[in-house]
Amino acid sequence: MRQKEKASFLTGILAASIVIGAFSGVEAADTIKIGEINHHKRMAAFTIPYKNGVELALAQINGAGGVLGKPLEFIFRDDQGKPGEAIKIAEELMTRDNAVMLTGTIFSNVGLAISSYAGEKKHLYLAGEPLADSLVWAKGNKYTFRLRCSTYMQAAMLAEQAAKSPAVKYATIAPNYAYGKDAVAAFKKALTALRPDVEFVTEQWPALFKIDAGAEVQAIERAKPDAIYNVTFGGDLAKFVREGTTRGLFEGRTVYGLLTGEPEYIDPLKDEAPVGWIVTGYPWYGFKDGANKEFVDAYMAKYKSHPGMGSLVGYMVTQSIAAGITAAGSTDTEALVAAFEGLKVSSPVGEITYRKLDHQSTMGAFIGKVALKDGAGVMVDWEYKNGADYLPSDAEVKKMRPASK
Repeated sequence: MRQKEKASFLTGILAASIVIGAFSGVEAADTIKIGEINHHKRMAAFTIPYKNGVELALAQINGAGGVLGKPLEFIFRDDQGKPGEAIKIAEELMTRDNAVMLTGTIFSNVGLAISSYAGEKKHLYLAGEPLADSLVWAKGNKYTFRLRCSTYMQAAMLAEQAAKSPAVKYATIAPNYAYGKDAVAAFKKALTALRPDVEFVTEQWPALFKIDAGAEVQAIERAKPDAIYNVTFGGDLAKFVREGTTRGLFEGRTVYGLLTGEPEYIDPLKDEAPVGWIVTGYPWYGFKDGANKEFVDAYMAKYKSHPGMGSLVGYMVTQSIAAGITAAGSTDTEALVAAFEGLKVSSPVGEITYRKLDHQSTMGAFIGKVALKDGAGVMVDWEYKNGADYLPSDAEVKKMRPASK
């Protein structure tokens, strides 16, 4: 971005902050409310950057006049990581708080619950983070859309890399819930299609955030795999990396890590970051120019800290909602659904499309290798993979997705 343009961009953000302050005194009916549900307390490492991303986008959007002439407002609520609590909150947001649609959620089981509620009650739900494939396919419905690159898409990207390796015997480890199950199934399907000779010698399924890392490492070592596919994240990832490194599990083996390169998960590892793993993530430090660099610069100017993957998701969720409402020309649910089907959104990663076929966006993912730099884990040799190139065929989607939805 040229210096003059950059100054203008950042000035716009500052002006937007003033506008938002002015909007705070406006009557509630004069704002377009979005109900946002997330596991804000327990997953603060993700949700704080996510919320920052939302608020950066809101500053820009509202600073430019809002949406349909009104400021856009997010109402943030915590689901406690419980599907039942999330549904209760969703009902309150839509009926008591007059939200026009729902968004958010991290955990796939919570996202699936909100999706079911949205389909039943006919409320629009834009899932930002839940990655379970069934959200838009086996359990997809007319009122649910998803932003992030799904487990199938990211697993296919990693499988593409794994297929280039001479490794034949694979071990997998993933949290025992919808996201983990889908992530393993997708990787196995994609890799065996590319390399029919591979075999999976063990599958480990630790309970989410209750991993016995020592036992899991021992079980994988006993199976003597050539390579490992890891789906653990957060505290479970840290424990697995530490135990695996201590016991030499990763020596001479390539590990493919879903989400491992995201700042929220690799930053806490510091100099224990698993060098050599091939991962998906977010190399915010590697952008030299273009829309990605503009986003990172704006975020750092506002928050004095670097963005995480959650920051990008929150920003793009908000961009998508503003674009959808603008395209609909209304906050009527049916008009919004029609607008989101085929909706194109300009974003830091380029233009994305919400497919009419299954409501999955074409947002892609960054894939690269873990290295250490200044005592911290980073992604090197990374590249952005367009999500549209890693989706199942239309025929496959039609078989998976309910015909009436």
